[in-house]
Amino acid sequence: MEPWVVATSLIFVYLLATIVIGVLANRRLTVNMEDFLLYGRQAGFIVLYLTVVATFHSAFAFLGSGGFFYTHGIGFWAAGTWTVLVGAITYTLGTRIWALGKKFGYITPADMLADFYESETVRVAVAIVSVLFTILYIQVQAAGLGYILSVATGDRISFGLATAILLVVAAAYLMAGGLRAVYWTDVIQGVWMYVAVWTGALVLVYKLFGGPVELWRRLVAERPDLLSLPGPEGYFTPGMWFGMTVALSFGIILQPHMMIRYYTAASAKTLKLLGATTPLYLFSLFIPIAMVGLGGALVLPDLAQPDRVFPELLFRYAPAWLTGLILAGATAAAMSTLDSILHSNMTVLTRDVYQRYIAKERSQAHYIAFGRAVVVGLLAVGWFLSVRNLDFLVTIVALSAAGALQLMPAVLGVCYPRRRLTTSAGAVAGIVVGLTAFLALTLIPDDVLARLGGMPWGMHDAVFSLLVNFATTVVVSRFTRPPSQETVERIHGEVERFVYGEG
Repeated sequence: MEPWVVATSLIFVYLLATIVIGVLANRRLTVNMEDFLLYGRQAGFIVLYLTVVATFHSAFAFLGSGGFFYTHGIGFWAAGTWTVLVGAITYTLGTRIWALGKKFGYITPADMLADFYESETVRVAVAIVSVLFTILYIQVQAAGLGYILSVATGDRISFGLATAILLVVAAAYLMAGGLRAVYWTDVIQGVWMYVAVWTGALVLVYKLFGGPVELWRRLVAERPDLLSLPGPEGYFTPGMWFGMTVALSFGIILQPHMMIRYYTAASAKTLKLLGATTPLYLFSLFIPIAMVGLGGALVLPDLAQPDRVFPELLFRYAPAWLTGLILAGATAAAMSTLDSILHSNMTVLTRDVYQRYIAKERSQAHYIAFGRAVVVGLLAVGWFLSVRNLDFLVTIVALSAAGALQLMPAVLGVCYPRRRLTTSAGAVAGIVVGLTAFLALTLIPDDVLARLGGMPWGMHDAVFSLLVNFATTVVVSRFTRPPSQETVERIHGEVERFVYGEG
């Protein structure tokens, strides 16, 4: 049997397993929005841990970061500090979000922010940011899935068709079982992805170089530029390193699919344990990816699409059965994030837009049916974006995370009580000005920006726009009406009871 047949068959066996899980989750489903959208707020540590780490490490980890190591060298490990910061954010900020969600029944990030700031404008602004920038993340996962299946079949299945097949599968089990199906599949995907990446990397490194030590010696001799900072193309400057650390930690945490996960935890203890252990998985997965990317730069120096370095090496140098298992793991990596983003966008559009402004006082079954229809629409949008724009995967992730990062001042204003309050006008103004600054910097060509003097201290666009956001929020809040004392006491009082009370 030809290698591509073996590899493709194993991928489709995996896809069939996810559909079966979706059907089983559907049998446990009740006609209740909290059950369909939030897993009934009952996620224990193992389930929550594996869904969080699987959602963080997606096509970005398997394809995008491998391409970054291939092109820019070891500098990407320097940006790995974000994996540690994610744990600290979860332990501190994540537990406060959980406490408020449990107390006041929040389902979306906009629920929490609109309640505290007593503003429908805040709700709309947060909903727009939540959907607009995570649609870019759908593109990342859809493109990653298309890469994997098209490479696995030797391009016998086109990129566009491959993307469509895998999007339909992810949408199908989400529509069948809601967040329960997402979590159950993520448990399998989180384990499979980790084992597959490590196995594939070690097999390739020992086959091609005789082990990691020999790989390192060849890099020192042949490509020392890959072992230096800021790297062969000067990419990892201090400003870029700091910017990626902030964007890939706070930025991803503040995306709706991650904040919603905090609401689903069974207890604060579950989230604290999650925060303490998440970095172990997140950072250690970059070790084999680095070996693959750096090794690929030696073996395949003229690869046209660096994002494809891992699957290309597998097909050339690994057994067909192992390639199939590993590419199925890569498929799991992309789908574990794709299903979560589809779910979060469905939740935001159903809860914050449709239920709030279009169809109030309808049945739970009606809203669940509408949410399923939203998934179909998102599937079409994700497919269109993926086949029209194939930018570097890590760049798209950073763009998506930088957009969600603009919610930080507003979220901190809710979760950290202080004397000088953030106001609704300040929160909205900060988001608008910060996004405007970020988009302007993104659209300005690099040569034009260089002629204007460049960014101060080599600062990352995301960090600069966030600083502009904070400054705007503080100034506008100074001269506008804060939330009512009753609301402040109710929400900040709950935060203080959680932090300083029994928690």
